[in-house]
Amino acid sequence: MRLFIKNMVCDRCIKVVREELDKLGIVLSHIELGEVETESELDAEKLIQVKQMLEANGFELLDDKRATLAENIKTLIIEEVQYLKGHKPAAVNFSDYLSQKTGYEYSYLSNLFSSETGQTIEQYIIAQKVEKVKELLSYNELSLSEMAWRLSYSSAAHLSNQFKKVTGMTPGEFKKGNTLPRKALDQVGASKIKTL
Repeated sequence: MRLFIKNMVCDRCIKVVREELDKLGIVLSHIELGEVETESELDAEKLIQVKQMLEANGFELLDDKRATLAENIKTLIIEEVQYLKGHKPAAVNFSDYLSQKTGYEYSYLSNLFSSETGQTIEQYIIAQKVEKVKELLSYNELSLSEMAWRLSYSSAAHLSNQFKKVTGMTPGEFKKGNTLPRKALDQVGASKIKTL
């Protein structure tokens, strides 16, 4: 049985969900960001237990197809931006990549995502990239040009301009003061971001 889980956005989330499902005696055949597959079907009582466990740990069981697809889009973006999985070839833009991975036309995905989340896919991608830049700046291991290349920006200047538009400070100012708090991945994009 396949279950889709909201806010399951990091490896630690996978660990928590795996451990908690194990406590409930549920055997998994597969687990990844936002998705779990059990070896057998779960009865109504077991599904209620799963739902309660997930909510107690900050997750949510998705049963609505539109919400599930929106969460899948988020997961695909997080994997590419935050974890640099590299499934999306550099020459392929996100709209084509998301269409290919989900099997839906991008215009449909775009409208669905906006109606489900209150923001555009582009705004969500920008929010994830800005959060990744904050992380990389904190580590002080890469130059701005290297960050721009890793995150598919056309230039370091483009990255810097977008970072400033979203955060109100340049990457250099952030690096010096580091006053902007980083966000949990499930909270990135929760606030409105201007389309750039």
